[in-house]
Amino acid sequence: MDIANFLIQVLNSVQYGLLLFMLAAGLTLIFGIMGVVNLAHGSFYMLGAYLAYSLSAQFGSLTLAILVGALLSIVFGLALEWLLFRHFYRRDHLDQVLLTFGLIYIFEEMRSILWGDDVHGVPVPELMRFSIPLTDTLSYPVYRLFMSGICIALAIGLYLLISRTRLGMKIRAGAFNREMAESLGINIKLIHAIVFALGVALATFAGMIAAPVASVYPNMGSQVLIMCFVVVVIGGIGSVRGALIAALLVGLVDTFGKVLLPSMSGMLVYMLMAAVLLWKPEGLFKQ
Repeated sequence: MDIANFLIQVLNSVQYGLLLFMLAAGLTLIFGIMGVVNLAHGSFYMLGAYLAYSLSAQFGSLTLAILVGALLSIVFGLALEWLLFRHFYRRDHLDQVLLTFGLIYIFEEMRSILWGDDVHGVPVPELMRFSIPLTDTLSYPVYRLFMSGICIALAIGLYLLISRTRLGMKIRAGAFNREMAESLGINIKLIHAIVFALGVALATFAGMIAAPVASVYPNMGSQVLIMCFVVVVIGGIGSVRGALIAALLVGLVDTFGKVLLPSMSGMLVYMLMAAVLLWKPEGLFKQ
């Protein structure tokens, strides 16, 4: 493998890892802070992809579609938390698993009714339909670099929100000791609603920005859900920093595994997870 090909694979690894982080960050927040096992998290990724497809066709602009879709996803997350998830916080994890597993089928059926079962494509914005040349024969699409830049910006914003703001302090307090936080006057129900809506918005946003490069097709959420749980387990449940580092590690192992060891690529990520759990059973970082 020459330098140009190596650089392309590194960029692919980082881009894939950052996209996984967008998904895993929402999942680890909902699981680590609210204690909810959400198997339907991948469906929010699928929802984002289909929103990008339909809204971009309606508005004629992917950028506008992403902005409107992000707002819709926040409203959807708040409504879903109020209607369903709020009643399951203190229930057994098995009840949460059954609820969210049922939601997967509901979302898939709604997707089939609204958009059908065909594979769709979302065009890359006109301004980004070009590539940066690396050699005489190799180049890298600008839109993939744009995806990485957006994910990095959101990762920084999420870190600042959790660690540097008053809202982040309340979120961390509620996760550490709910009863004590409530006795201090913190509205835990509101905090949980915000966290859940944020998790839904992150997954939906990941689906919207990934739609032009990954296509839009049925059951696409289920394929990324398992990888998201792998990232959460490796990084440590409830740790946003751990989710970022684990997602980048998974991106590197998965991408280079498919290039260098294609016959073993399907198991390398799980071997990484097993090795991390043998070394640190709680994951790389605690909450």
